Amino acid sequence: MSKLVVIENVSLDGVMQAPGAPEEDTRGGFAHGGWAAPYSDDVALAEMSEGMSVGGPLLFGRRTYESFHGYWGQQADDNPYTPVLNAATKYVVSTTLSEPLPWQNSRLVSEDVPAAVAALKEREERDVGVLGSGELVQTLIRYDLIDQYVLSIHPLVLGQGARLFRESAPLTKFRLAKSVPTTTGVIIATYDRAR
Repeated sequence: MSKLVVIENVSLDGVMQAPGAPEEDTRGGFAHGGWAAPYSDDVALAEMSEGMSVGGPLLFGRRTYESFHGYWGQQADDNPYTPVLNAATKYVVSTTLSEPLPWQNSRLVSEDVPAAVAALKEREERDVGVLGSGELVQTLIRYDLIDQYVLSIHPLVLGQGARLFRESAPLTKFRLAKSVPTTTGVIIATYDRAR
């Protein structure tokens, strides 16, 4: 059985919306897209590359899948991420997409998402990673399917935007398994579910 690992960039006030680029996600009038980029450094790159080198399947919501495919699916294999992302089996949760999906090794999940994800965890030998996918993560939280969080906690307060943990999140306890500070003040914290 595998673990479901959610990997997110978050601000100090818990915002996870549009860390990568200004146009990434402007829903709700969010005007701070790209907020994580100035905090990138070699420490974060090494830590994320180490995690990516393990491989394993990925689970995406539709918006994140399309964003990742639009960028990483078009990159040359001269960086630590593209070969891993291209080779990974990508499970895509969507009710609007249909197969065949455009990015190699992609499979559609369109019905009974909690049951499908629970079955995926049972079936897979390697841990299943979730990158971004904020709305999907809310479903995973609600159905208690997340085993680990890897959070890059950035030293800024955004004051608006979609948060990782919303008011409807149930009481759930985790333990700190690892923390790595970067040179830009980001703390990469790994939390395992305390069962």
